[in-house]
Amino acid sequence: MRFLHTADWHIGKKLHGYDLLTEQRDAYEQIKAIALAQKVDAVVIAGDLYDRALPSEDAVSTLDAMLVDLNRRQHLPLLAISGNHDSAVRLGQGREWFESTDFYLNTTVAEGVKPVVLGDTQFFLLPYFEPFSVRQYFQDEQIKTVAEAMVRLVTAMQANFDPDKKHVLVAHFFAAGSQHSDSETLVQVGGLNAVPVDLLAPFDYVALGHLHRKEALQNEPVIKYSGSPLKFSTSEAADTKGVWIVDTDKTPVKVTFEPLKPLNDLVVLTDSFERLMDPEVAYPVTSDDFIAVNLTDTTPIANVMQRLKTRFPRIIELQRVNQLDVTPEKLNIEEVQRDPLTLLSDFFEQVADHPLTTQQAGWAKTTLQQAMKEEK
Repeated sequence: MRFLHTADWHIGKKLHGYDLLTEQRDAYEQIKAIALAQKVDAVVIAGDLYDRALPSEDAVSTLDAMLVDLNRRQHLPLLAISGNHDSAVRLGQGREWFESTDFYLNTTVAEGVKPVVLGDTQFFLLPYFEPFSVRQYFQDEQIKTVAEAMVRLVTAMQANFDPDKKHVLVAHFFAAGSQHSDSETLVQVGGLNAVPVDLLAPFDYVALGHLHRKEALQNEPVIKYSGSPLKFSTSEAADTKGVWIVDTDKTPVKVTFEPLKPLNDLVVLTDSFERLMDPEVAYPVTSDDFIAVNLTDTTPIANVMQRLKTRFPRIIELQRVNQLDVTPEKLNIEEVQRDPLTLLSDFFEQVADHPLTTQQAGWAKTTLQQAMKEEK
């Protein structure tokens, strides 16, 4: 059979305060178009469908519309699991009815050891888990780490293998040797949460979620992270996002990458303030793209964020490539003598990459007034 492997949709996620639902809907439409063009027999979503355990109403309605479209309108079987960003309990509500339309959504360890059979393939849908849930399932207090838990889980899955079928694991964890980006929520304590890839050898293909870059795991032809459909951090700016198309009727299975084109890209620009503000200097960006700026200037620039936003409205980060020269002879006396609240506002925006909120500005004003009273 042929299936599409995707993961880490993170519906409802914001990028430095910017809502991404428009970009997420566009990415979904591209994924659907690929699934239909490739005539896949199923779509696999390896966890983190939502960005939060308590998603907003807009996020819930958006994901619902996507899943209904794929499963009910396009008649594509769905195989999904909960990730660490999902609430397994909330996501799994109503799943008893889903299987009637070939929508398989696993949110518990017990479900993960039992295969879902489609065509020539057994799918083991293992949701994100903590060791204690596996300890409870096997009634074994000796299971302390994710790796120890996986040993027991894989053994239980193998006991359910049909030798005449291919075996695919769908899971959401950190595979040992993987490289993560800045946008993932990972807690690694001495490697205890990492799963050794040799434990995954019994499977013909392993469809992973959790890490947001498809290159996270190198030199593993049948163990793949799909990565997120969108770029969620500047560390992913140079990445090409997409999905995997997997053919299980080949030996070994055939895996092909299909790229996605960002509706609004995340781009890093490294240049001087003068060039960045020069309308004659062309950059490969649009006004709707998300921009991270690496500023090469070595002297302070007043109102730098506000001024840059007049040309690049969706700046999400501002970094200094070179050390600022703030020796006394370089300081602008007029700048130093400006209103303290204005200085604070400019300094905050340069450091935090966004302006003070109305509430924060109010706190600052109250504190300054109190300090001035104490001086008198």
